[in-house]
Amino acid sequence: MRTFIEILKDHVTYGRQLIKLAKADIIKTYRGAALGWAWAVIRPAVTIFVFWFAFSIGIKKGAPVDGHPYFLWLIAGFTPWFYMRDTLNGGAASIRRYKYLVKRIKYPVDTIPTFVSMSNLVTNLALQCIMIAIYIGFGDYPTIYYLQLPFYILIMFIFFTAWSLFAGVLSAMSKDFLNLVKAFVPALFWLSGILYDATKIDYVWIKNILMFNPVTLIANGYRNTLIYHRWFWETPTELRNFAIVTVIMIILACWAYKKLRKEIPDVI
Repeated sequence: MRTFIEILKDHVTYGRQLIKLAKADIIKTYRGAALGWAWAVIRPAVTIFVFWFAFSIGIKKGAPVDGHPYFLWLIAGFTPWFYMRDTLNGGAASIRRYKYLVKRIKYPVDTIPTFVSMSNLVTNLALQCIMIAIYIGFGDYPTIYYLQLPFYILIMFIFFTAWSLFAGVLSAMSKDFLNLVKAFVPALFWLSGILYDATKIDYVWIKNILMFNPVTLIANGYRNTLIYHRWFWETPTELRNFAIVTVIMIILACWAYKKLRKEIPDVI
């Protein structure tokens, strides 16, 4: 608890710096490109287009899901995935990427993964605006359920920022852990119900495991908002499961930071 309070104090004290560093992270990521940070939207937009073409025009296996066009159902879970993917990878590499803040400047290590997560979220919010524009283009206009989108954005940010601190500390200590994360993320995409409805899997034990997968739960939350028009309190089991894995991740992040923070400057 003491470590958790210390981390919170660092975030409050360095709040302005976090915003500036998040902006600088976006600039650094896309420096040298004529279109700049717009590539953060263009690349996932191209991916979405490819999937739309494949499932709607090509192999035509994208049958409607519960009466809704598969493409709209797909992008509801696909769009937040880009933030989750970038933060899973970028969060794990964050402390190594900004090692000068650790070695040359007296700056709290625990806030580095946070501004990396913030920069990923900002670019993903632009993509989410495009997603909503696509829905409107298909004649599916915003409803009152859109009011809960900030809730899902917030809990997604909290979990994956905690993950970033946990993974960032371990990756700073060992490149093997960072390589493991990079190898695992593509598999996580296929195992998380982004392309299919995880709630309809026949094997009960697999479905139960997926219902503790934060990627699956966030994808389901976006679909409940945009497609099924359900409030988050109408799926209490999923909300409970997400709360459990978030608390566990926060505990792991605090534990890793407390145990290893003094060794990080010497290792990286």
